[in-house]
Amino acid sequence: MNEHCLLSLVAAPAIEDALVDWLLAQSALSGFTSAPVSGHGSSPHSMSLAEQVAGRRRQVLFQCHLSREQAVEIIAGLRAEFAGSGLHYWLVPIIDAGHLA
Repeated sequence: MNEHCLLSLVAAPAIEDALVDWLLAQSALSGFTSAPVSGHGSSPHSMSLAEQVAGRRRQVLFQCHLSREQAVEIIAGLRAEFAGSGLHYWLVPIIDAGHLA
């Protein structure tokens, strides 16, 4: 049985276009979703002074529904292509998914 997963990526806006281009070029992906998000946290060393004052950092969230095998392949490619970019990811199983007619 092929376990399906949701791969979530959080990226800085500075790499958004490069990440979109890279994801679009991946044959393992049939598509993905992206949205602007705000990151909140208590790690001031990773935020600019303006971000610390605002209490948030602007970021972009990408989500991809794919098989576990495809996710492992995508993550390996991201490690090679976006090393040092601060790209954050997590992978969770999907219990159910479908389209409502």
